Amino acid sequence: MTNKPRYRQIADTLRERVQRGELKPGDALPTESALQEEFAVSRVTVRQALKQLTQEAIIESIQGSGSYVKEERVNYDIYQLTSFYEKLADRNVDTHSDVRVFEAIDASLELAATLEVAEGAKIWHVKRVRFIKQKPVTLEETWMPLALFPDLTWEVMENSKYHFIEQVKKLVIDRSEQEIVPIMPNAEMASLLSLDASQPILEKISRGFLSDGRVFEYSRNAFKSDDYKFTLVAKRRP
Repeated sequence: MTNKPRYRQIADTLRERVQRGELKPGDALPTESALQEEFAVSRVTVRQALKQLTQEAIIESIQGSGSYVKEERVNYDIYQLTSFYEKLADRNVDTHSDVRVFEAIDASLELAATLEVAEGAKIWHVKRVRFIKQKPVTLEETWMPLALFPDLTWEVMENSKYHFIEQVKKLVIDRSEQEIVPIMPNAEMASLLSLDASQPILEKISRGFLSDGRVFEYSRNAFKSDDYKFTLVAKRRP
């Protein structure tokens, strides 16, 4: 007979299901109501069990969606210029993008200098949330010269931007100059990524260049730091 509190017993049972593979990374846990019924306990007890598993980083809660078995962090190799979809190709997981803003705007003085276009030139402004399964992991805001991509569409940005540039436009992407900084999430980031607004996150600021030297994008990406790990290889000069 165990002396463990009931919520700990429930947490142990759910943890064992994950360890045995009955619940796999990314799988949704049963609803709180279903767990209440299965274990014949109160909602408070179920929530205590889920809180413990969350603290152990075994599960995570997504606002308005439920609890999920936590997946391995996405490895973001800074030296590999790959798209969101390419980074996840070997994971065999469902991904999609939710485009929140798609508009043509006049380039401000600052954006014009960054994109190397004339002030007031038309540029695309796109904001999208990137998902792994049903979990939001990245908020991306991008500006691109409209003259380079007059046929850019909402549908393109729901999928792979790099595929469009390379396979449809037949342009050659050369490099991306990137800066990674810690920031405090604003209200929009916290809402769209289900973040704790009091915890710092990582932002990647990048400028992409084509092989002919033209700037094709300027982007700011906010990452959920518990879903990503950033790696690089540093070599010591002789």
